[in-house]
Amino acid sequence: MTDILSRLLGTRDWLLADGATGTNLFNMGLAAGEAPELWNEEHPDRIRSLYRGAVEAGSDLFLTNSFGANASRLRLHGAEGRVRTLNRIAAEIGREVADAAGRPVVVAGSVGPTGEIMAPMGSLTREAAVEIFHEQAEGLKEGGADVLWLETISAAEEFGAAAEAFERAGMPWCGTMSFDTAGRTMMGLTAVDMVKMVARLPHQPLAFGANCGVGASDLLRTILGFAAAGPEQPLIAKGNAGIPRYHDGHIHYDGTPELMADYAVLARDAGATIIGGCCGTTPDHLRRMREALETHPRGERPTLEVIAERLGPFSSASDGSGGSTDADRRAGRRRRG
Repeated sequence: MTDILSRLLGTRDWLLADGATGTNLFNMGLAAGEAPELWNEEHPDRIRSLYRGAVEAGSDLFLTNSFGANASRLRLHGAEGRVRTLNRIAAEIGREVADAAGRPVVVAGSVGPTGEIMAPMGSLTREAAVEIFHEQAEGLKEGGADVLWLETISAAEEFGAAAEAFERAGMPWCGTMSFDTAGRTMMGLTAVDMVKMVARLPHQPLAFGANCGVGASDLLRTILGFAAAGPEQPLIAKGNAGIPRYHDGHIHYDGTPELMADYAVLARDAGATIIGGCCGTTPDHLRRMREALETHPRGERPTLEVIAERLGPFSSASDGSGGSTDADRRAGRRRRG
């Protein structure tokens, strides 16, 4: 039986994913340092509202509130024994919201990094990482997630361990990495490196791409890098809503709904099929993104110059591949100015 995401990808030119989890939960009262995954049990009404906000704004897919619901991260809150329960509840609430939507909506079980460094650089072995991811995957599967969604990963070894765990759980999956260090992940991978890595995985993702990172411009530069490498799978773009600014004791993202609407159209034209937002992205942003995708015809693949003009300058003069373009250099000059 074909999964719902594969069916949608087979019939649609683009899909709108959701926005931020943390930003929207902070707006609901989540305190700094508090584990949002504990709200699955303590405040299920707020998690239901989070999911509904994305669906009502037009998202075809939303991520569950389970990003940090693995044993390694939950240990920091004394909740490592509740992994399966918290993930199951996150997916169950999502299943309820998706089934009531009146249209096909994908429940994507969010799986974030372990927070540890894998061997040989760190102490986390592949076997231990697979066990951590598998436990989380089984909880999300039990709760009714349609697909597993690995996100904000920086190490190839951790990405591969999660893929093995998802195969063990018998679940389809998608995966994104965060390119936040001058066009590379924190562990040094470029967009082309990721395409090659994904191609070697025994358990292939339905789609892959980039999330979070620096800003929308940088993320689209990474999408162009993916597309140029000619991957077989659809690409995912989930960029932040602008750049974070600290104001009155809180982090705010300066990306307006209008900017994110431009970003969504540019992401589609750059080669992305699944398009959403990450940090700072609210339902107001999503509504404008949906409207823009529905009303703007597909255009030519944007140049780096067009991206910088529409969304703002790049944060670095290189995409991580070792070279820089005229657009990169001009963006760098504008930033320094």
